[in-house]
Amino acid sequence: GLGELAAVLGEKFVAKDRAARLFSYRGDMGKEWGAYGPDAKRNTEAFVAGINAYVAAARADAKLMPPEFGLAGYPPVFWKAEDVVRVRNHTIAFNLRVQVGRGQMVCKDGSANQILPAVAPAWKPIVPEGLDYCSIPPNVMEQYSLAKAPVVFQASAAGGGAEGSGWDASQEDLLEGHLPVRGSNNWVIAPSKSATGRAILANDPHWVQTVPSPWYITHLSAPGLDIIGSNFPQLPGVFIGHNESIAIGATIFFMAGEDLYVYETNPANPNQYRYQDGWESMRVEQEAVAVRGGPQRTIELKFTRHGPVLMEDPKQHRAYAVRATWLDAGGAEFMGAMRYQRARSVDDVATALKSWGEPGLNHIVADTSGKIGWFPAGRTPIRPNTDGLLPLPGDGRYEWTGYLDRDLLPSEVNPSRGYIATSNNMNLPKDYPYAQRPVSFFWIDNSRVDRVTEVLEGLPKASVKDFEKLQNESVTIPGRRLVRLLGTITTSDPELSELVKWLAAWDANVDARSAQAALYEVWLSRHLIPGVIDKVARSMPPGLRVLVGDLHTMHVVDLLERPSERLGDDPRKVRDELMLSTLAAAFAETKSLLGPDRPSWQWGKLATIVLEHDLSSRASPTQRAQMNLGPAPRSGDVNVVGMAEYDVRTFRTIGGATFRMVLDVGDWDKSVAVNSPGQSGNWTSPHYRDLFPLWHAGQYFPLLYSRAAVERATKQKIVLVPGR
Repeated sequence: GLGELAAVLGEKFVAKDRAARLFSYRGDMGKEWGAYGPDAKRNTEAFVAGINAYVAAARADAKLMPPEFGLAGYPPVFWKAEDVVRVRNHTIAFNLRVQVGRGQMVCKDGSANQILPAVAPAWKPIVPEGLDYCSIPPNVMEQYSLAKAPVVFQASAAGGGAEGSGWDASQEDLLEGHLPVRGSNNWVIAPSKSATGRAILANDPHWVQTVPSPWYITHLSAPGLDIIGSNFPQLPGVFIGHNESIAIGATIFFMAGEDLYVYETNPANPNQYRYQDGWESMRVEQEAVAVRGGPQRTIELKFTRHGPVLMEDPKQHRAYAVRATWLDAGGAEFMGAMRYQRARSVDDVATALKSWGEPGLNHIVADTSGKIGWFPAGRTPIRPNTDGLLPLPGDGRYEWTGYLDRDLLPSEVNPSRGYIATSNNMNLPKDYPYAQRPVSFFWIDNSRVDRVTEVLEGLPKASVKDFEKLQNESVTIPGRRLVRLLGTITTSDPELSELVKWLAAWDANVDARSAQAALYEVWLSRHLIPGVIDKVARSMPPGLRVLVGDLHTMHVVDLLERPSERLGDDPRKVRDELMLSTLAAAFAETKSLLGPDRPSWQWGKLATIVLEHDLSSRASPTQRAQMNLGPAPRSGDVNVVGMAEYDVRTFRTIGGATFRMVLDVGDWDKSVAVNSPGQSGNWTSPHYRDLFPLWHAGQYFPLLYSRAAVERATKQKIVLVPGR
């Protein structure tokens, strides 16, 4: 994240180091720390001091050194507090990639086609004047994607060390990016809907499935602070969880916080760009990059008034830079949690969130008085004459004029229905004034939140156990609608007719043991969705088909239930033929994958989860057996509450909830949680993988909070004595 990989992994990482440095925070550190509250700097310094104490101990005693450093071939270095907030290239962000794609659509067919992706609500994109979208290079995102790409460690013939390491991402990886996981869930019920008579809050953030876990459960107890929950291990404090008075959970709330700016550059000086009536100079910085096993390299970084320069085209006299909310002071993701860790009420949290930075989140909150609330927060640029949907001329006509005040975003407290639920869906009210303050036009569809709502509506009184079950559920609403629609279609082919009836009788549960789920998922992901995309893209100019991307399943269902001319001249006939032909092809493929005996099919024989440590390719067979977990059968898909997003090429799970919590607000010791595969990052520890069986079975452990309960359950106590 700091752009220092070449120093320990060699020459191949110089380019990645340069990309990372383009996206580090370079502003005033006083403003940066102040954005997170008065204690943020002191807390982070204390956090880093603890890390550095262990680094010093490990460097002095080889027995304490984590084995990863031996496999990677370099020693750990000491942290600085500012490192924690300066790293920005990992920030959750979405707008730029979609914006560039829409620009290519304007180039190809003259309009910002809403297929990439669907715009919600319905909206005609504002096309800026005076910009030739065909002039934007297809690979303009390369540095952005390279900065965000993970490190890939190759196997080393020498059995360790930097030789043989490299970053091996393909061009396809660069274009697609590395944020495959879609969504998270949270919901909260008021005491009126609770079997306990208290509010209950549930949250399961979805992330890439990795080992060690991307989450770390922490309980911080000190004078004036007693908070438990989860955060990313590299960040101080607790992001989601509870203290003695309030509980808080979060999901992504999409905010269009990035713009690509396109500049005309000065033919006589390529480091100048047209701005208003004159030429403005880029800021050019030279930095040294240490290289393991080679001479130091000097890199050049350029910045416009808007942000880092991604690409220059001297022949066309063009340059391209990105402006991003997360590059401004206060843009280090999740650090805003510092402001609400001592909150005592829902109202306190609402006040703290006025300063929330990144990323945009749906915060749901409950307090011990029984009050519940929803507060979306984050940074929405004010764009007076555009909407964030397309790249912009950088000549000064399309500037941001600040950020939208959080009070201008909607919120909800104690709704009469007795619950609040979010799953990254478009949840802005119908009367929200989009024309005056567009927040975003990209959302995940309603598949998961509709199911959560359906279950909550059907439970007069809900319990912690009910929510444990719901977090792991694999009922698919789009699947239910698709098989219902399929059942209305007739065919003269007797075998296909019988297959239609068999699938239409399915209970829409994507259970690992289900035969029908296996056929449905092969049909949906490998045949039906690609078939629909082919139909809607048939009239597009050559080269545009690849820009359509994927359609959310609900968009496909909507189109098939209400077929339009986008499918063809006779939409209903085209729809019926498409559904039947793709089902027949999926049936043939499923037989080739699972054999001809249909009753023996199981979705879990195709869908598996395998957790592979990033360094396992460098490890011995004995080490790999300790480091890696699986394969294990997996229920679900991307559209169910217990989400298990999979790679369509392999059906292997790539994302979902590794951390889950259900909080009994007020009777805190009755709260539960789980964190897969374990709490420890040390693969020789029993706590590296001990939670995986619980997680895989949809089970939890008590998230004990009171001192008495914690003391009774304590198995090991570690005492750290300063100065010894």
